[in-house]
This record gives sequence, C-alpha cells and structure tokens, in this order.
Amino acid sequence: MLAHGYRAFKADLDAKGIVFSFSGYMSEGILYSLGDALRQKMTLDETDVNTVKKVFSVFIEQAQNIIRYSAEKVQGDIGKAIELSSGMVTIGREDGHFFIVCANTILEEDVPRLRERLAHLQGMDKDAIKAYYKEQLREPPEEQSKGATIGLIEIARRASAPIEFDFDRIDAERHFFCLKVSI
Repeated sequence: MLAHGYRAFKADLDAKGIVFSFSGYMSEGILYSLGDALRQKMTLDETDVNTVKKVFSVFIEQAQNIIRYSAEKVQGDIGKAIELSSGMVTIGREDGHFFIVCANTILEEDVPRLRERLAHLQGMDKDAIKAYYKEQLREPPEEQSKGATIGLIEIARRASAPIEFDFDRIDAERHFFCLKVSI
C-alpha cells in the first residue's frame, strides 16, 4: 500500500507536467544543491540555453523569497546559528512552456503590500516592467525589505506571461501564498 500511494502521487505529478518539486524546509545550501540539479536536468533535456537561464533565475528568486519571508521557520544553534524556512517550489511544463510555482506561509500583515506589488506587476507590459525595474534600482531599499521588490520585478521581467498569484487564508494570522511564473 505504501508504494502504491506514492506511485499514485508520482503519477499525478507526471500528469500535471511536474519535472521538479521540493517541499519542506529550505536553506541556502539546499537552494544551491536543488539549483544545480535543476540546471543539470534541463541541460540533459537539451533545453534552450536562454530558457535554462530564465527558469534557473526565477527558481533562485522564488526560493530566496521562501528562505527570507516564510512565516514557518525553525531555528536552533548546533555550534552555529541555523534557520530553515518552510515552503515549496515546483517546476513543470504545460502548453510548451515551463512554469515555476513557489508557495509558503506568510503573515496576515504582509498580504496587502505583497498583493499590491504583485497586482501592479501583473498589470504591466514588458516595457513598463523594464522601466519600473530601472526606476527601482535608483531608489533606496525599503526598511524591512530583504530585496523582495527588485526580486519580484526580476521575476516579472523573465516571465513570458503575466505572473499569477493567490492567497489562501489559513487562520487569522497566516495565509498560504502561491506565485506562478511561466517561461
């Protein structure tokens, strides 16, 4: 029964075009290892070099957002301070394009600002995104920003279609946030 259940799970991922998926606690070290595996897999599949670069870049930005902003974190000290952030990253193919989906839990207080930024980017065309990117590079970073503004613009710049996003309320303090990018 164990093998059957996981085989069915794998078959469902395959049917949805998923070629790469990670769910769990993430660190910079895990990010680099996953990124290396992703790049190698796409190279073995003889994916166009420019597409590999775009998918890899968006994957890195999205995984870093999970590491920096996930509301689900574990911390400890085993001779050195450790912090792991929970989330998921999925990469697949549909309609001849790659898609990258990241998801993680965020705090209620972060939803309005994030929704506003993403909706703003979603409504822009490529030229507007490019101009907005240049404008934001000249601006000082926001006080509590860890690079998310520029990172989200970078993601939108590489997308071949408007970004998709959604929030699913978990409870009064938390939401499950999901961002999908097509390349």
